[in-house]
Amino acid sequence: MRLSTRGRYAVRALADVALHAQEGPIPRAEIARRQGISPDYIAQLFRKLERVGLVEGVKGPAGGYRLMRPPSEITVGEIIRAVEGPIALVHCVAPGGEKECPRANGCVTRHLWQKASAAIADVLDRVTLQDVCTQATSAPDS
Repeated sequence: MRLSTRGRYAVRALADVALHAQEGPIPRAEIARRQGISPDYIAQLFRKLERVGLVEGVKGPAGGYRLMRPPSEITVGEIIRAVEGPIALVHCVAPGGEKECPRANGCVTRHLWQKASAAIADVLDRVTLQDVCTQATSAPDS
């Protein structure tokens, strides 16, 4: 399983917002500059994150983005699902995927992929945005 840039960039961008939350709403251009992500790509990601209630866009001269909940209440799993969709190693174990795979009911490996997908989802659901920020601020190169 490869996580796309959508998922990786969304976690980085939200961590940036969390780390700078005391400054008020964080402008997209600042997130883009610090994280090396295109401002337009950030806008795409944040539209998805807004739809699920993780961030709020604030308009105006002092505008930008802010988290809708404390970082300790936002999991990496939520962020990934918001921008990537379900966490699944293979299509047939994603919700509804079994309907599209003619082998799903008799597949000898489907249970394995379900267990592996659930384990990955469990890890991502146990790590909060606060955990990511804490690691970032305690890393030797930060």
